[in-house]
Amino acid sequence: MTMELESVPGVGAKTAEALGSLDDAERALTEGDVATLARAPGISEGRAARIARAAIQTRHDDHGDFLATDRTREIYREILGHLQDRTVTDDAAARLRTLYPSAAESRIREVRAFTREALSRDPDPAVLDALDGVEPLESPGDVRVRDRCLVTGDAERYAQAREAIPEVSVEVVEDTRQLAELARSYATVIVLDEEFAGVDVEGDVRVQPDALDRPEAVVPERTLSFFAANREPLQAAIAVHRAADLEPPCELEPLESALAMLDEDGTPRGDGELDRLATAVDDLDAAVSTAESVANDHLREAIEERDVTIEGTDLLSLVERGAGVDSLLSRELADEYDAAVAAAREHLIDALELTDTESIARRAFPDEPTYPVEHTEEVVSRLREELTTARDRRATRLKRELASDLAAFRSAADDLVDAALDLDVELAVARFADDFDCTLPAIDALDTPENASPPPEPDVPGDGGVAIEGGRSPLLDVPFEAVEPVDYHVSGVALLSGVNSGGKTSTLDLIALVVVLAHMGLPVPAEAARVTRIDELHYYAKTQGTLDAGAFESTLREFGDLVTGVAEDRETLVLVDELESITEPGASANIMAGILEALSARGATAVFVSHLAGEIRDVASIDIAVDGIEAIGLDDGELLVDRSPVKGTLARSTPELIVEKLAADGDGFYERLLEKFED
Repeated sequence: MTMELESVPGVGAKTAEALGSLDDAERALTEGDVATLARAPGISEGRAARIARAAIQTRHDDHGDFLATDRTREIYREILGHLQDRTVTDDAAARLRTLYPSAAESRIREVRAFTREALSRDPDPAVLDALDGVEPLESPGDVRVRDRCLVTGDAERYAQAREAIPEVSVEVVEDTRQLAELARSYATVIVLDEEFAGVDVEGDVRVQPDALDRPEAVVPERTLSFFAANREPLQAAIAVHRAADLEPPCELEPLESALAMLDEDGTPRGDGELDRLATAVDDLDAAVSTAESVANDHLREAIEERDVTIEGTDLLSLVERGAGVDSLLSRELADEYDAAVAAAREHLIDALELTDTESIARRAFPDEPTYPVEHTEEVVSRLREELTTARDRRATRLKRELASDLAAFRSAADDLVDAALDLDVELAVARFADDFDCTLPAIDALDTPENASPPPEPDVPGDGGVAIEGGRSPLLDVPFEAVEPVDYHVSGVALLSGVNSGGKTSTLDLIALVVVLAHMGLPVPAEAARVTRIDELHYYAKTQGTLDAGAFESTLREFGDLVTGVAEDRETLVLVDELESITEPGASANIMAGILEALSARGATAVFVSHLAGEIRDVASIDIAVDGIEAIGLDDGELLVDRSPVKGTLARSTPELIVEKLAADGDGFYERLLEKFED
């Protein structure tokens, strides 16, 4: 197991040892169960997510360097944040971190299959409410049982018993004498060796050679403590399955009934007889004290209401015999005393609802007259012992029965909760798609499953590059409903021109967003979209201000490494926002033309946003497409813009629009200025 764990990149011997402490680390790695991995000693949630992703990448032979720049990683984090905001449980939010953009076709197909299932889900409020109580199942702390032990005379079986049932003591015995000594020390002794069968030893001694195969019978507390600790998540998971009409891994009614019989501390509840016995043990002293008061009150009233006359000779005779009050009661108030004691006995029996121990309770108050009436401590101690034994015996039997019922659901319990948490992940994707009007994109060279309808494709000719129809970015700082849809198709290298604040950067963000989501296997916020499967996404955000010589050189080296690093067998998409800001406009045009020429020669797809699109096109040695986001006019000083880039159009600048508006008034000066823009 350790070697398998260490085969995951980033998992060394120490991490493998930590993961090995989990019940099923291999399953958690395979399923991307970040929450479970994070329960390993010393493994944070972030580290767990990286380990889970690394395991997935290893399985799909994924190089894992799709997000090649800071800006692409920022966009991925924003996407992930939107998805996690739509989960109900923390575990589902953690599981979403295993969704990442991948260049591996097998991984994209795998997640797209999951996405198709997710999009069929209905985020019903009742389901979301039920999910609020679901969380991963926890193993309770060490359960230790001190009233019973396992016994064997075999060293090998001794080791097996300690490993199989560590909750109880395991003792080694050689003969019946030692077994008898243990029987006096423990309430129950379970013997694993059949040769002890038939031995007559006082105490609760049971010969059960198969006890290690039925740990729930030996230590029902193990099963009960697990289900008690996880009762609420399991009940919530049951509610989720019912509300979402999921196919459960077990029958829900028997599990629900068994959970209802379990108290928070792991003891059975809802059994009237056990409750009666437990209450009787707890209330015994108080009931005896009250019964004494009942008898004495009865006797006191009888004495107060009656005149007792004793002849002198009788009194002298009683004194001579040393008689006291008891004798007087016996002679003069015998009937009243009997009635008082009878009332005390009935009160004790009724107050504790005694049945099998009624005869003992009656002996708690003696027949011989005394005043005040007092209980017989030996009898009350015997009654307490009998009630305690009956209570413990019934509790043990109920524990075993309930543990046996619940043990049958142990593996199904994990599946039940996992299915609910998986549903939360699916619903997060469904809610994301619903909130942002998403659809699955078409991916070039990626087959659509035979049983699935092909995704809608943009109405643009050819293939390759990126094509978006009716795309709206949820990353903008405006309500999503207010975002204007954008149509855009680009293949090869292209320049994107346009007015200030016209949406050029937003268009780059939309392209990056669609490409990242598509390679995550998720739906994109567009009416239709088609992307080429790529290996790397490079996005360079706008630089603030002109760079000094050192920074300029560093930036050139970065682009030089990018251009030379683009292999012909690797599909690359490059997005650049106003690279001209790094230096003087003339030099910038020459530099960008050279970079675009090199990217085109290597078959990359690239979109460069620039105010120097015309100049770059003029100095380039190849034909470079120029697209434009056009302003369609001014309204009270506000620019009106068509956000969808127009193919083959060099967009007019904001100053040109203003001069054109002024020239429309017939002023010759503004008309001559306008001619300068047209030259």
